[in-house]
Amino acid sequence: MAKNRTGRVGEQIKKELSVLIQKELKDPRIGFVTVTGVDVTSDLSQAKIYLSVFGDEEKKNESLKGLEKANGFLRTELGKRIRLRHTPELIFKIDESIAYGSRIEQLLGEITHEHDK
Repeated sequence: MAKNRTGRVGEQIKKELSVLIQKELKDPRIGFVTVTGVDVTSDLSQAKIYLSVFGDEEKKNESLKGLEKANGFLRTELGKRIRLRHTPELIFKIDESIAYGSRIEQLLGEITHEHDK
């Protein structure tokens, strides 16, 4: 039963943070950021936010710094929008799974191309 609740809370945090990052934040360091996933601890004290950032490594780091700076604002707004006793601490992480998946697809394409020759 607790797993179900943490999943629902995680999905709600993901939805609200996506809107907040896209519409409310005015920091020029934050580029095109997509919230790809949220892992919430079972006691709802921490939430790991996985982000996909469009751009190179420098752009990813700048966006991460901008989001860390806006952490207090995001947490406050999240607390207003989601009715929880305690708003979870937000921990931002870059999600490398999309880049990893495209790299695997590229390698498989090269293998197929070589095999056809």
